[in-house]
Parts: sequence; structure tokens; C-alpha cells
Amino acid sequence: MKKNDLIELDIVDLGADGSGIGKWQDTSGTQKQAMAFFVKDALVGDKVRAKIIKLKKTYGYARLMELIEPSPDRVEPKCPVHRQCGGCQIQALSYEKQLAYKQNKILNNLARIGGMDASKIPMEPVIGMKEPFRYRNKAQYPIGRDKNGKLAAGFYAARTHTIIPMKDCCLGVPQNEEVLAAILQWMEQHQIEPYDEANGTGLVRHVLIRYAFATKQLMACIVINGKSLPKAAELADKLRQTEGMTSISISINERRSNVIMGDTVQTLWGADFIEDVIGHVKFQISPLSFYQVNPVQTEILYSKVLEFAGLTGKEIVWDLYCGIGTISLFLAQQAKKVYGIEIVPQAVEDAKRNARINGIENAEFFLGEAEDALEKLTGDTPQVVVVDPPRKGCGEKLLETVLKVKPERVVYVSCDSATLARDLKVLCGDGEYEMVRGVGVDLFCQTVHVECVVLMSRVEK
Repeated sequence: MKKNDLIELDIVDLGADGSGIGKWQDTSGTQKQAMAFFVKDALVGDKVRAKIIKLKKTYGYARLMELIEPSPDRVEPKCPVHRQCGGCQIQALSYEKQLAYKQNKILNNLARIGGMDASKIPMEPVIGMKEPFRYRNKAQYPIGRDKNGKLAAGFYAARTHTIIPMKDCCLGVPQNEEVLAAILQWMEQHQIEPYDEANGTGLVRHVLIRYAFATKQLMACIVINGKSLPKAAELADKLRQTEGMTSISISINERRSNVIMGDTVQTLWGADFIEDVIGHVKFQISPLSFYQVNPVQTEILYSKVLEFAGLTGKEIVWDLYCGIGTISLFLAQQAKKVYGIEIVPQAVEDAKRNARINGIENAEFFLGEAEDALEKLTGDTPQVVVVDPPRKGCGEKLLETVLKVKPERVVYVSCDSATLARDLKVLCGDGEYEMVRGVGVDLFCQTVHVECVVLMSRVEK
């Protein structure tokens, strides 16, 4: 067996990245040699012919060349370039099976990494969507040239910076296509060059589009490799014609890096933000604000956080990694007081403004590392701590802080069940806390990602 050999595989499982896993058995020699192969775009139940692209000692990677027998769970993808793009890793899998895959992923991580008894994990079934397409309220499109030298907007192919042209992603809103068409037409008309990563030249790098489902407000932010945008007024006039357009801006990013947004934003026309509503809470969202991309499922997720927190109006709550205050303001509706802490200065200002516009006076926000909560939030000892960390999970110091303040309940919101499992092992490891409930919420349909919320209660001793 060597690189570029063709092999036939029966796909029996899916990996964490959505790749199909098949076992190849060599029975030609005196000793049987079994090897697992990871095959992108293959699904459980497929029989495939694949080309070996990389070999390790006990496993390898292969490229799907031919679908010999399709899985009964395979469906026709809506997107014509889903394989090249790679953003929707499991779009060819029926939605029912997508939810089952995500449930198994969570349970496997909690058992394997978290050390929990697989038969006793109190996880409820993943909550899915009725319509698992057109759910994203945010899109970031790189701008460049395709292989024929034509201006293009789209998405980077998996693990590359090659743009796959696609102006109407089926996860995003239809308005994205209209906005991108206007920008590309304006660039062609005025011979404005897209950014070239190889040499750092060119002006237009990305286009950020946000859409508020509740208010129908639309935002366009053009990320540029320069201090100003020529013919900006003309572009703004074009974009204003799109129904719902509320905010048009530029973000200046002259760094030679993979970071999309710059640190500064200049409004060209309209407001500095758009407004959206989750539940009964209104939010002002700027180009740099962190805001969940799926508003329908976000309301379900936050409702679960509120339910798990078990608030009666008497509790002090710490919301660590609070962002623009989305969870904090939800909790403040039923808490005595909520303290939020966040490391991004703009997010803290957004959180304070969002509290003001909702007339919420029992939420207070602080700038700092979530790990420094004990030093920053010295006023009241919390009965409930909520953490919503980035994908890397909570820092060691933060977990130590939680164990030190001993809240009655800890609600952990996670976008990566692997780091969730790691942190639960720390919090529950000495018997101080136990996991009481958990549920996955599918905020990222057609992808391998899933959001979780878990409730831990302090064990009475």
C-alpha cells in the first residue's frame, strides 16, 4: 500500500471533522493488517473508492473518488459547491442523522475526555431547527480573483486561501447576493483592486454583511487594506438601494495577517449599528460585535441558560466572557443582580449601551480577563456563575476561581464539547460539583459544530 493507491472502503463512522471513517483490511499476507482511513465527504453507510493521499503507521487519509453504493442517509445537497467550499461538512447527510451525529459527538467527548460514565450522562437530545438553511445573520466574504482572473466573492476552500466563488450561500440570507453584486460591480467600474495576500497589494479584502432577523435591518462593512475608500459615496448610494440597508461602513486592516476585521470602523452612511431582538431584549450590533449567528436557535439556547440557572429574583449572577451582554441581559430579567466581565473594550461598551436601551439597571459590566473575576467582581458572592468561553474553553485560573467562590450552580455554555468535557472534569473531579442536566442546541446546521449548555450543581456534603 502506498500513496495514490485506490482502495475500496465501507464507511462505518464519522470523525470529529465530519470525515467518513473506513477500515481497510489486508488479507494478502500471512498477518492481517487493519488500517483506518479518513475520507472527506464520505458518510456512514457509503461504500466508496478512494485514493490514498497520506499514510501514517496505523491510519491514513484518502480522497473520495467514486461513490460505489450511497448511504441510505445521503441526501442531495442544496449547495453546488459544498464539497469544494468545505464549510458545510455534512450537508449531504440527512438532517435527522446530523442531529444524531452531534448527540453522539457530545456524549463521546463527555465520556472519553470528561471521564463520565457513558450510561449515566444526563444529556437531553440535541434541539434542531425546522428549517436548517438560511439561518445565518452574518457572512464574511473574501474578495479576490478566480482562476480566470475575474473578480470574485465567495469562501475559502477548506484549509486553503483559494476563493470558491459563491455569492448566495444557502446558509445565509438572500440579501447577501444583492450586496455583493453591487460591490463587485462598483469595483469593476472604478478598477478597484481586491487584496492580494501573496504580495500585500490591492484594496478590498473582505465584505462583512449582517442581517437582523427581528427588525429586517441590514449592515454592510467593507474591509480595506488602506486608510480610505475611493468613490465611497457612490458605493454607499448603490448599497442604499438594498431593502433594509441601515449601516454602511469600512474597517481598516493593513496588517499582513489572516485576521479579517481591522480595529477601527468608519461609518460611510447610516447608523453605526443595526438593532436586533432576542426574546424581549433589544441589542445594538456593530461590525466588531460578537453576536450569535443563528438568532432562532440563540433564543432557544439562552432560554435554556435561563432555565438551568433557576433564578428566583434573589440571586447574584456572574456572567464570565459576557461579550456584548447577550446572556447577561437575559439573566437580569429574573436575577437580583448580574455582573458581566469581558476582555474586549468595545464589547463592554456595547453591553453597557444594550443595558441602557433596555432599561435594565441590575446588570453591571467590567473590562478584564474572565480569569480575574474574583479581583474585579468583589461586590457580591454569586449564587450562580455562567461561563460562555471561546472554543479553547476556560482557563485554569478561571476554573480555580469558580471552585473558590463555590456558587450553588454553574451554567456552562460551550461551542466545543471537547473543551467542555475537559473543564467539567476539573469542576466535577473532586466531588464539589456534579452535572445535573445538559442539552445540545444546533446553531450550526449542515456543519459538524454544535452548541451545548450544561448545568452543574454544588454537591451537599
